[in-house]
Amino acid sequence: MASLTLADLGRRMDPDGRIADMSEILSQCNEVMDDIPMVEGNLVTGHVVTLRTALPKGTFRRFNQGVGYTKSGAAQITFGMAMLDAYSQIDKALADLGGNTAANREKEDVAHMEGMSQQMCGISMYGNAWTAPEQFSGFSTFYSALAATAQNGVNVFDCGGTASANASLWLIGWGESTAYGIYPKGLKGGLQFENKGDVVPAYDSSQRRYEAYTSYFSWRMGLAIEDWRYIVRMCNIDTTSAGLAGATPPDLFAIMSKAAVRLPTAGRAFSGITKTDAPNKGTPPVSLKFYCNRTVREYLDIQAIRDKNVLLRPTEYDGRPVVTFRGVPIGVVDQLLDTEARVT
Repeated sequence: MASLTLADLGRRMDPDGRIADMSEILSQCNEVMDDIPMVEGNLVTGHVVTLRTALPKGTFRRFNQGVGYTKSGAAQITFGMAMLDAYSQIDKALADLGGNTAANREKEDVAHMEGMSQQMCGISMYGNAWTAPEQFSGFSTFYSALAATAQNGVNVFDCGGTASANASLWLIGWGESTAYGIYPKGLKGGLQFENKGDVVPAYDSSQRRYEAYTSYFSWRMGLAIEDWRYIVRMCNIDTTSAGLAGATPPDLFAIMSKAAVRLPTAGRAFSGITKTDAPNKGTPPVSLKFYCNRTVREYLDIQAIRDKNVLLRPTEYDGRPVVTFRGVPIGVVDQLLDTEARVT
């Protein structure tokens, strides 16, 4: 069991014995976790959505010619969830040293919450329930093939990278009928914290008991993609000197413009496409945002400066300074990799 030691505690203190102001150099920027809307699932372990899979077609007829009966098609998909848990335990006598019990525990609790947040973000982007059943499937698993091999492949754009040093740029239309996070029916969404105090026993390697402060963290979450048309993956972005850093890099802004018009509806300022003919459904409210890692974000700026791109501009979104493309914010997700395999 990984337990805090006296040496660990010493590295958390200033010379005067007070808890040091720790530099969180392992923290990340993962904006996708701030943006994802959470919906209570309709199952205790998942969420079922019903999709239209086929439309009926009429018959062009002539006089005295009959017309057959037709019907539409529908299917149900169940999206699963993952259970992410962690315990933090500190020897009571160790935590109480210097009268800094609460501060000692807080430093360790904050680290657990940051680490679990990074884990859940990584699974949201790359999780695969087929190979790791304890996880849920993330965006990359749903958008893992080009148009020739998958129906939603029309929303997966090949940016030319052929090796295994690739990145992806995402456009996601969040909404409660498009893409959203899910949590179990009857429970609370988000990372839950429980202070168990010193009532949970701790044991050493010889199974001898001692008193310890215990914190328990739990997170129940999944990802539901109800309308796959509102997500676009721009993949195979070569991050090497032969790609983004090369003489003829992929034109990121041309690719983003292509993604803009692929969405069924995207707003007047973004694509000009504002409605569909879905009966009794209307246009689903969506919150659009681009997501990329820091490498891609860096080259967005470089290409904008070089090409004098006026569509990339600083502005404010929800009271925060952001950079937008055609009015849609661009968020940074450090959990997105530069080492993705080629999508085919």
